[in-house]
Amino acid sequence: MPLAEPSWHHHPFAEQGSDSRRRLAFCLGLTALYALIEFAAARWAHSLALLGDSGHMLVDTLALVIAMAGASLSRRPPSEHQTYGWGRAEVIAAAINAILMLTLFGILATLSVRRLLRPEPVAVSGWTVLVIGAGGLILNLGITRILRAHRGSLNVRMTFWHAMGDLFGSLAAIVAGAVIVTTGWMPIDPILSLFIASLILVVGIRLFRQALHVLLEGVPPGLDAVRIGESLSQLEGVLSVHDLHIWALSSEQVALSAHVMVETLGDWSIVLERLARHLESRYGIRHVTLQPESWVRKVPVESVARHPAGPR
Repeated sequence: MPLAEPSWHHHPFAEQGSDSRRRLAFCLGLTALYALIEFAAARWAHSLALLGDSGHMLVDTLALVIAMAGASLSRRPPSEHQTYGWGRAEVIAAAINAILMLTLFGILATLSVRRLLRPEPVAVSGWTVLVIGAGGLILNLGITRILRAHRGSLNVRMTFWHAMGDLFGSLAAIVAGAVIVTTGWMPIDPILSLFIASLILVVGIRLFRQALHVLLEGVPPGLDAVRIGESLSQLEGVLSVHDLHIWALSSEQVALSAHVMVETLGDWSIVLERLARHLESRYGIRHVTLQPESWVRKVPVESVARHPAGPR
């Protein structure tokens, strides 16, 4: 039974490029605006939880800009200097965004620990934290809904996870505000700021690992090189497959190369078409480079060595 094409390299971003760009631009404007509002509120309320959430949204804004730039570069056609095109630009953009998230984690963790060890005399405004956190929650629920149907591209998927992290960050801010309003316990603010920082760390590491896997030309998730090699070797006209390599040219385009042992080179054009059709229909792999090798019957070396030398 044919396998479904892995969603990892499905490309709605390319199929509906202008629509996706409009969605990203809209999310960019909303995120940037609320990041400024939340930053101002965090300074006024002396809240690290709000500061962490606003910092996360600021990184999201930069991530969206970098994602749009990377996606735009990835659509540039191949040239004599970039024969594979600019597909890796999107992956590099994702790696940069992951590094930004890890940097933000370091800043928030440092500020939170410092506030826990040396509490500030100024009280945190619980109602401000509560109201602004609720607004952030509503905003991020809307953004995740907008991006949910366009997660095929690595950067769109990255932006979706950014928004999910912001959503939980807003929930943390709401909890911090509610606790301060009802109990007046101020340490909850830096504690939940650390929670937000940990969310950023988890997502940042995950995104960095995904981007690094593509840059190191690892086998894309959802594909099994051994299984693909076995399925190719079972096709008519194929004796064996070796030196099989599968890697990603970008977050959406997968490439494969292999040496194929055939009975006769005269049938190679037919076998090649059969192999290419099988890879595209079953695994969604369209960029294929296959090297044919002819099978030649040889006399085993051991049997020759057993024959006597004979008279000279």
